[in-house]
Amino acid sequence: MPGLMGGTGDSDPVSREEFARAMAALGGFEPAPAVAVGLSGGGDSLALVLLLRHWVAERGGSLLALTVDHGLRPESADEAATVGQTAARLGIPHRILRWDGEKPLAGLQAAARAARHRLLAAACDEAGILHLALAHHRDDQAETVLLRLARGSGIDGLAGMAAVRADGAVRVIRPLLNFSHDRLLATCRAEGVDWIEDPSNRNPRFARARLRAAVDLLGGEGLDAIRLGEVARRAGRARAALEQATAGLLAEAAILHPEGWITLAPAPLLAAPAEIALRALAQALAAVGGPAHPVRDEALERLLGALADGQGTTLGGCVVRMRRGAVMVAREPVAAIERQSVPPGGRALWDGRFDLRVSPRHGKPVMVAALGAAGWREWVARLAPERVPDLPVPVRETLPSLWSGTELLGVPMVGGRYGSDADGQVPMDRAIFRPLSSLGRPAFTVVSDRRGII
Repeated sequence: MPGLMGGTGDSDPVSREEFARAMAALGGFEPAPAVAVGLSGGGDSLALVLLLRHWVAERGGSLLALTVDHGLRPESADEAATVGQTAARLGIPHRILRWDGEKPLAGLQAAARAARHRLLAAACDEAGILHLALAHHRDDQAETVLLRLARGSGIDGLAGMAAVRADGAVRVIRPLLNFSHDRLLATCRAEGVDWIEDPSNRNPRFARARLRAAVDLLGGEGLDAIRLGEVARRAGRARAALEQATAGLLAEAAILHPEGWITLAPAPLLAAPAEIALRALAQALAAVGGPAHPVRDEALERLLGALADGQGTTLGGCVVRMRRGAVMVAREPVAAIERQSVPPGGRALWDGRFDLRVSPRHGKPVMVAALGAAGWREWVARLAPERVPDLPVPVRETLPSLWSGTELLGVPMVGGRYGSDADGQVPMDRAIFRPLSSLGRPAFTVVSDRRGII
């Protein structure tokens, strides 16, 4: 990508010392760090694996390479196996993660990113690994800034990709953001390692591929990767200040309820600067409605105005209205439609919000679905009056519940508050509210219409 490069030394391999400084700038590593790395087989990710292999070895750590097979091309399975062979030659443990199921006809790249995000995070969680390293580099950052600029993004979009972001139980790191694509390929050549070229990188169906076709013109006008990286750095600084202010507002105003809903104190919300209040609302909606329901600024502005008038609405898969003097943000019942079969003793993430563990006492797989109005009435009839929780109607109807056909087996709640196994010995059903988009992390570390890119 010569048009986006700029600067000198872009044909030199990345040295171990340079990479060590880049990793040190990320901070937050344990004495013997366990790191996972997304390995596509391309030159960028292979260079990252080569550099990380030395870095973890010097610190007594470990490295696990993860390859996602999206199954979008007939040859993808063979390519993933070839990547595994390369990892084996390098002495690096490797796993292939497959994206099964139907693929959407529209929004394929976004769906593939979401699947990659989910599979990599789950693999890290299973392996007990905190750090997930991705190979986005300086030219990827430049492309991201240009794409956001073309789409009219503000500060969040122009800040591009963050070097570090928390994603649930995983810490995503991007140590290569200051290195060019050419230098990463030079790193592979220096180690005598070949890489795979992804044909989608040249497919004009995709915006990034079309942008790459124009890089010479852009570079001639001064829009090289170095300058665009400076734009991202400065915008990131501004974004961090806005995120800090938003976190302060949420710490003052928000209560996260274990049944999967949020309340916001209206006084500090409405007294805050509009930009901060809008960001706080966006985070609350994302935490309850999930990342599949991004909300645009115009809709957030209308919501904030409605709340100022004591009104509410449905937005981003949520019901938002005043309740007992507070702003209630609850899952919209018509949006909680997921049905998932889980085996006895199994675990699942239901509705993108609840970490569900099914007791092994069940003799066969159970269906997890929203409780619904009729299910709530049936469940309440089984409880003593003093054990019936005081919950808003939308929250009741979107509780995760276990079914066998039309038979309601139970409503597992946080800490087993609403039921336990009869003998008290077998682990009981549990559901813990664990939204993918948490109020405890910055909301816009990587932005595309308030979506993350991974």
